Amino acid sequence: LYEEDAVFEAAIEAGAEDVALDGDEFVVTTDLASFHGVQQGLKDAGIDFSQAELSMVPQNEIALAGSDAESLLKLLDALDDLDDVQKVHTNADIDEQVLAAEG
Repeated sequence: LYEEDAVFEAAIEAGAEDVALDGDEFVVTTDLASFHGVQQGLKDAGIDFSQAELSMVPQNEIALAGSDAESLLKLLDALDDLDDVQKVHTNADIDEQVLAAEG
């Protein structure tokens, strides 16, 4: 719907840190202080967006494999099942084989 260059330019000029194409959607990343300014900058440029949310994005990831990765996935599932938990975040880079076995 929108040209990648136009979205990238509008987002960066508004203060975004990064713009990435994920399938057929653009993912615009910014720090907390610029969150609303980037939204307004995109609106001012005539770019509509379907979703804007705050999310915890790790600066460093820790690689996990084997039984450690399996244990972490069980913990994350247990936390996610709690009624009071809305989102679960992790900085783990879980081995693809472990994820495939869980899926």
